[in-house]
Amino acid sequence: MTHPHGDRELCDEALRLYSEALRDGRISRDALTAAPCLMGMALLHPDPMDASVLRPVPPSAALAHLLLPITREIHERVRLTTALADSLAPLTAVPSGDPNLSITVLEGMPLIVSVLSESSAAATSEILTAQPGGNRTKTSMEQGLRNSLAAIERGARLRHIYQHPARYNPHLKDYMTRVPAGWLEVRTVEQTVERLIIFDREMALIPADAERTTALEIRHPALVTYLVQVYEVLWAGGTPLAEHLPATSPRTQVTPVQQSIARLLVEGTSDEAVARRMGISVRTCRAHIAKLMHALNASSRTHLGALLVQSGLVTQEPARGPRPGTDEGPSPARIAPDGNGPSGPQ
Repeated sequence: MTHPHGDRELCDEALRLYSEALRDGRISRDALTAAPCLMGMALLHPDPMDASVLRPVPPSAALAHLLLPITREIHERVRLTTALADSLAPLTAVPSGDPNLSITVLEGMPLIVSVLSESSAAATSEILTAQPGGNRTKTSMEQGLRNSLAAIERGARLRHIYQHPARYNPHLKDYMTRVPAGWLEVRTVEQTVERLIIFDREMALIPADAERTTALEIRHPALVTYLVQVYEVLWAGGTPLAEHLPATSPRTQVTPVQQSIARLLVEGTSDEAVARRMGISVRTCRAHIAKLMHALNASSRTHLGALLVQSGLVTQEPARGPRPGTDEGPSPARIAPDGNGPSGPQ
């Protein structure tokens, strides 16, 4: 039968039947006539002893399975965004007589702050922001609050994406209490793109250097539309700030942030690169690694890598074959023994 919703959605009847299956540990195959999406999303599996019965997949396992293609899509979007920025940045130095140049270089923090304030005050529809890192300073949040209140005054709504560590930042919590209710939504993600701010889907700001003291003001409609699409992918994969992060394995006392760090470590990423991608300091990163070793009773960094995979906290990617034209064999995932070994893609 044709089902009246998308292939990544669950209807009310499906949720009711899935809840019933979880409660009873089983459900009749005939009961799924009205909710075929349960099988399509792999939330149930056949009972090997009785073909007429289906068994429920635990919600945590089902969630991991369903999020995998979305996570891969986000990573691909992040890669494309980085490649786009790297390609366009050199072109900003090319002279142009066009008075309506759609990419403008903003040099120096005073100019960037001024453009942010002016654009916030002029916004009338929405402002979308993605902010990497978890250390939100009091000064930056005070400036952000002034810009947000100016935008809200003209009727613009706000959506913010932060990385998971920002959940524990007191300045962000204070900012949330001072923004009028109903005007702001906040989600957090494991990893995000570089800083991205979009005003009314007409103008976007992105950094143009590693120090973030130079920015690109983008007004080209196609580029802004593309950046909005990247933002919406990140937003769809984010966890609302009001909700708890997805639970980790009940067998170990590991936080979601530590599980994210574990995934990067198994890829062979150095401590410095892990900290940069998670938006935390190297010192904090190493403190989390020490807690992982304690939680799993690991005697060394190499031992930790094996235990992370064995415990199910991290799923190791299949080893890739040799690259064309080389004699290089498959390269298994590994943790750098001293935290300073080879790192994965940045």
